[in-house]
Amino acid sequence: MKARVKHAVLELVEGDITKQNTDAIVNAANNSLLGGGGVDGAIHRAGGPQILAECRRLGGCATGDAKITTGGGLRARYVIHTVGPVYRHVGAAQAAELLAHAYRRSLEVAAEHGVRSIAFPSIGTGAYGYPIEEAATVALRTVMETLNAPVADGIELVRFVLYEDTAYRAYQHALARLMEQTQTSVQE
Repeated sequence: MKARVKHAVLELVEGDITKQNTDAIVNAANNSLLGGGGVDGAIHRAGGPQILAECRRLGGCATGDAKITTGGGLRARYVIHTVGPVYRHVGAAQAAELLAHAYRRSLEVAAEHGVRSIAFPSIGTGAYGYPIEEAATVALRTVMETLNAPVADGIELVRFVLYEDTAYRAYQHALARLMEQTQTSVQE
């Protein structure tokens, strides 16, 4: 499923984020940036020790912030590490604010480094417990708003790479609702 947002294509696909041929992929990291489970572990395993070595020098990352490293052995040139909120620890309102900031900050970091194409996972919906339907709406709304701002003018493709059908369908429904609200066309 694809939609055009200003000068960029917003795309939803099912797949493995570590196999994306984009300028950057986003890692749903923990605060230490030293690897973990889920998407974080998969990216560190696929990218190799160079990513971990750079992450050690970054000194961690605050929730809602983002930092960049090499892509190591990945197809992507960069990995942008961002930390989403632990949903049960902060409540719905603060979780939405922090999650939105993680997506916005990731796009800002991407633009600062000349990234034209970027792939996101569904941040916070694994071990951090963010309900997928809520997360999809926050993620897509934030990305669409950021793509409409001058800060993201160089970004041409934002791809959400969703690991399973349940996540894909949640993002598909959220995108259709948002596009209807903004009267923007969607391509299947």
